[in-house]
Amino acid sequence: MSRSYRHTPVIGNCSHSDKPGKVIANRTLRTRVRQALRVCVDFDGLVLPHLREVSNVWDFPKDGKHRMDPRGAYFAKYMRK
Repeated sequence: MSRSYRHTPVIGNCSHSDKPGKVIANRTLRTRVRQALRVCVDFDGLVLPHLREVSNVWDFPKDGKHRMDPRGAYFAKYMRK
């Protein structure tokens, strides 16, 4: 375990993961695709929505990353993996 610490002092803002935002975005996409398929009469002119059309990555919980001071007492626990 000689490398069990973080070498780059960069951590994400606000949240640990983007997973909740991705789950909501994909659920919304699947709902819109089902609605489009249900309404469609002929499948020749069918245009299904894309993920970027139904969600916005700027609304996800984790809002980027920031650099921290690894020598500070508060950030010492974040330098552990």
